[in-house]
Amino acid sequence: MAEPEVLWSPPADARDRSRMRRYLAWLADERGVALATYDDAWRWSVDDPGAFWQSVWDHFGVRSATPSGPALADPRMPGARWFPGASLSYAEHVLAMPGRAGSETVMVARSQTREPVDLTADELRDAVARCRAGLLRLGLRRGDRVAAFLPNIPEALIAMLATASLGATWSSCAPEFGTRAVVDRFTQIEPAVLLVIDGYRYGDRVVDRAAEVAEIRATLPSVRAAIVVPYLAAEDAALAAVPGALAWSSLLAEPGPLAFDHVPFDHPLYILYSSGTTGLPKPIVHGHGGILLEHLKALALHTDLGAADRFCWFTTTGWMMWNYLVSGLAVGATLVLFDGNPAWPDLTTLWRLAAETGTTYLGASAPFLMACRAAGLTPGRDLDLGALRGVGSTGAPLAAAGFRWVADAVSDAIPLGSLSGGTDLCTGFLGPSPLVPVWAGEISCRMLGAKVEAFDEDGRPVVGRQGELVITAPMPSMPVGLWGDEDGTRLRAAYFDSWPGVWRHGDWLTITERGSCVITGRSDATLNRGGVRLGTAEFYSVVEALPEVADSVVVHLEDPDGGPGELLLFVVVSEGAALDDGLRARIAAALREGLSPRHVPDAVHAVPTVPRTLSGKKLEVPVKRILQGLPPDVAASRDALADPDSLAPFELLARARARPG
Repeated sequence: MAEPEVLWSPPADARDRSRMRRYLAWLADERGVALATYDDAWRWSVDDPGAFWQSVWDHFGVRSATPSGPALADPRMPGARWFPGASLSYAEHVLAMPGRAGSETVMVARSQTREPVDLTADELRDAVARCRAGLLRLGLRRGDRVAAFLPNIPEALIAMLATASLGATWSSCAPEFGTRAVVDRFTQIEPAVLLVIDGYRYGDRVVDRAAEVAEIRATLPSVRAAIVVPYLAAEDAALAAVPGALAWSSLLAEPGPLAFDHVPFDHPLYILYSSGTTGLPKPIVHGHGGILLEHLKALALHTDLGAADRFCWFTTTGWMMWNYLVSGLAVGATLVLFDGNPAWPDLTTLWRLAAETGTTYLGASAPFLMACRAAGLTPGRDLDLGALRGVGSTGAPLAAAGFRWVADAVSDAIPLGSLSGGTDLCTGFLGPSPLVPVWAGEISCRMLGAKVEAFDEDGRPVVGRQGELVITAPMPSMPVGLWGDEDGTRLRAAYFDSWPGVWRHGDWLTITERGSCVITGRSDATLNRGGVRLGTAEFYSVVEALPEVADSVVVHLEDPDGGPGELLLFVVVSEGAALDDGLRARIAAALREGLSPRHVPDAVHAVPTVPRTLSGKKLEVPVKRILQGLPPDVAASRDALADPDSLAPFELLARARARPG
């Protein structure tokens, strides 16, 4: 592959002061493992995973109440066994907050619903201790589940850490989830305690959730206690939404000791969910030890976060990036929480938040960064972002134009960290490194301990050409299992059916000769035209670079008789633009020149919005199925969509195409 533009290179002083460099120096001094380059380090980490993860354990001072045993006792996938003798607590390590004094602010929370909230380390620990004591009074036991219908606010983080401190298991949904989406998730895990809010503000819009909360509570017979966090209204009014519920203030009314139940390495910490756009979402169980080790590595070594940092990632509690954000405390970073509409009153909201709070690392979704680019924002010029030293992107492949926008409009002196992974592992396995350059449109590297490869059709690793993204060695944060899947049948079917002992992730990946990576879309949404596989991300990088196009989705409808089928492109036009013959011609020319004649669609249609999950992923497969005649409610769960009405235009088009003549 031709080498793209280098937008950032590690300066010499950054190499010397980065946490990755200090780890490699420690490795040489303490283990006698001398690794000259990042590529050397990655290769060692995946060739000897036991030694690597033991070094992460030791370097970050992970504590176990019992001898932890060998780092990797059984490497088989699925079912790898890590640190089989360990007895530890994720919450204990998070609340240690290394490098932070008790009087220092460790959480900065901003909301469009209520006044700002800041917490010191001592205040956070006290709140967790009080919440733990309150949960014990409610009879919560190790192994019980706590379900939360809460936004990204301090109460959610406090309750999650208190739950973990007891060895109970946390699970959360964001308040923008529809009732069916919440019920589909929580009924599978039978929670003992339910935490809810009464409503919230999203920009200038008031969203009352009292009716939804009452319905959710009524469908969960396992719940022994419901707790209401007053958010939109005062406490008495909020409590009226859930008869018999306890107020958050009552839960935290009595002090208690900050104690931690030590549990086995793979004891369930929290349950995350697949998107659930088709069928019931998979309840993915993650363990204390695996999440702790993986997040220490990813946040400290790859994102270079520490006690001097303020870490913000725009997320909701229904996306794995919230869990990832919470772990920032474990490396000493101050968390910057935000709840609200990032586009209200305009798209500068998150950038203004970063400027006002002194955020040093700001993460968001790729669609958000592309929207900022389309809007012509120049936050680096218009705001004081002097504290910012890194920008993160995830949720979808970021086009080269998005990389260039960050360099041009934010700063060319800071790296853009493109991260790819997923809810399944609750981390990124492709991402940034302070020792590796940033190339436009590419993810810098495979992360330490992640043996990611691209497989061809015969299951052989390839470099320099597209293949199926697989992981061929275990990682500690791979799921402990799926809730209720006692014999592991669903887990194996989801990830290990294609090649025995190999994790198939479901993306198309190209690994370059430089070691950088390019995701070219979901493999289950592949466009196969004339026998040539086309990745959807390639389309979007070209089409959405046009100023008239704000968003897009592309599908290929196969011909059952073996013909070329139809390639259909749907675009959301930018404000002030229109989809006319001229724009259609410019789209075709850009695709022909930037990709190939095979990429030119047979038709281009305008739609008001692109269907996305609540975490921002495009719904290419459901759109295709609707156009093939499947009813929208069968193709996707509307309550799992960011906009429940976004499928309607595709249903109308399918009906029009089905009419004779």
